[in-house]
Amino acid sequence: EAPSAGGEEFLTNRTMDYVSLLDSVWKSSSMMSEPIWPILPAELELQALWFAGAFGRDFSTIDGQSVRVVQFGEWNRGAGPDFQQAAIVLDGVDFTGALELDPHAADWENHQHATNPAYRNVVLHVSFRAEDRVHFIRNDVHRQIPQVVISHEALALALLRPRRETAIARSGRCVAPLQAMPPVVVNALLREAAEHRAMLKTRRFLQTADVHGRDAALFQAVAQTLGYRSNALPMQLLAQRATLKNFRDLPDAVEAILFGCSGFLSADMHEKAVGWTRDYLSELWQAWWKHRGNFESTRPIPWKMHGQRPANHPHRRVAALAVLAKHWPAFRKVALARPFSAKRVIEHLAALEHPFWQKHHTLASSATPQEIAIFGKSQALELIANHLAPLALQEDANFDYEKFATLRSSTINEKVRRAGIRLFGSEILAKPWQKTLTHQQALLQIYRDFCLEDFSDCAQCPFPEQLAQWQT
Repeated sequence: EAPSAGGEEFLTNRTMDYVSLLDSVWKSSSMMSEPIWPILPAELELQALWFAGAFGRDFSTIDGQSVRVVQFGEWNRGAGPDFQQAAIVLDGVDFTGALELDPHAADWENHQHATNPAYRNVVLHVSFRAEDRVHFIRNDVHRQIPQVVISHEALALALLRPRRETAIARSGRCVAPLQAMPPVVVNALLREAAEHRAMLKTRRFLQTADVHGRDAALFQAVAQTLGYRSNALPMQLLAQRATLKNFRDLPDAVEAILFGCSGFLSADMHEKAVGWTRDYLSELWQAWWKHRGNFESTRPIPWKMHGQRPANHPHRRVAALAVLAKHWPAFRKVALARPFSAKRVIEHLAALEHPFWQKHHTLASSATPQEIAIFGKSQALELIANHLAPLALQEDANFDYEKFATLRSSTINEKVRRAGIRLFGSEILAKPWQKTLTHQQALLQIYRDFCLEDFSDCAQCPFPEQLAQWQT
């Protein structure tokens, strides 16, 4: 257990407030002059964030008109604008058509969209980098298209990640003030950080639910969890392109559509396979070719196939998503149950079955001697920690932080390990603070908010001084 001796007087003298701590550290810091995102994320990631509702649905154009996105449309599977069949309200007037997203406003001209008839029905152009020069976005019949520019602040908030991927796994200057804190004060700080992280996660879920509904939000959350860490974005893209709505009238084609949309099927795959695998691939292809015209995209999903453990291979992750999609009502009932039960979620996911995927790691691998879990306990805990428990904290009066804090994890991922070393000085000293899901979430949030936002390798980060002052 985490240490629990002494220190209650600090809590009565000064209540922990993580948001205030964030403000006091960064708003007064000269390091805020650093550009928030010197390099924009990949265009596909920006599009996935937009489609998930991560930027909201209400905006102002560069010339001051109000815009509300009523329908975010559908991913375009071919050439032309990014999203089709969208609907917006521009200064009280309804418009339907396509949406185009570009990293920079100048990309509209650079990509020759202005002279391309395929972009004639674009009703809104969105870019992510404000420029000194104003670009007049027009289509091939010279109609001006409203422009929205997503601010640096909005992008940073939507990404829910820092400007750096990692910080060196060594002790930082926070070690001394944290060691001077009584354990009860450290625990209170971690609680504040965990609750702040849960609030951010819940806000993202509800943004997606507002745009696409709770089922779609949950489906995307499951997909991202299955893709963690290397393929979280590809799995999210898959869940956005092949949605639960698509499966309602095609229950027998769910697996084939998901594998086909993933780009993992080809006409001759089954001919090269043998035995059980040959039969399974043949069934998938026979179902996929009937529907591929409605689902196949010219924009491939950027999977990371190399360097993956067999259990984390994208084939297995897509298979797990397919198994859940085929039995969605039962899973939804457990995942969004009120009162929420983490135990029931874990048991439900552990009981998932599939004759092929319980014995194979990939579409091309040999059968394994032992059965493999479709949805392992570590993934179930990740789903609970990052999505289901934060949502339940807000919606379920019977599920509070104390219940969340009883959930323990037997695994420590690399980010949690690095955060522990950075804040507590060593893996041994960090271990008592890494046993529960809430403490792991707290460490990840502090690591994200401070260690990964500091470009001075800890030397100029103001967080240690603020921690030291917290007790005075």
